[in-house]
Amino acid sequence: MQPIDQATLVNSILAATSEVFEVMLNLPVTPGPAYRTPPNSDPTEGVVALVGLAGQWVGTGILQCDTGMARVLFAHLLGVEEAPGGEGVDGEVLDAVAEIANMIIGNVKNTLEEHLGPMGMSIPTVVFGRNFTTRGGGSEPWTIVPFTCAGSRLLVKVCLTHCPEAAESRRGAAVLRGFTI
Repeated sequence: MQPIDQATLVNSILAATSEVFEVMLNLPVTPGPAYRTPPNSDPTEGVVALVGLAGQWVGTGILQCDTGMARVLFAHLLGVEEAPGGEGVDGEVLDAVAEIANMIIGNVKNTLEEHLGPMGMSIPTVVFGRNFTTRGGGSEPWTIVPFTCAGSRLLVKVCLTHCPEAAESRRGAAVLRGFTI
């Protein structure tokens, strides 16, 4: 299969993020210009939710935001006035960010499957802290679409690499168990 073109990937991120924010969160979100970065990221702080993608193309999708935005996302997802715990971030806020990342990256995955074939998706992993970096397992650059929402910035990032042997090994294991993927 051919790699997905940059415009299709960016458009799928834009559509998925806009849909989740407008329909599920009732929050206006404004996209900025997309860009690409090398596989190693600069140090960051805040909340990062990572979702793995697998198939003939493997990679990671990320939702990244600051603490204040994470609290806004929690409040809008649950329909409450504000997140618990004063100004901090607790497990409930992290779970909300993970769920929103799951929805956005899941929608991106659905669009990508039209071009790249079937893909699986992991459950989200959430990291919260200061001065940490994230790194994908491959050498491909990240496609990043920044958004502004409620006075804060958030990023949606996707990195994919072609890996047909991963899909074949998953398929072989599934056939051995009597299932097909």
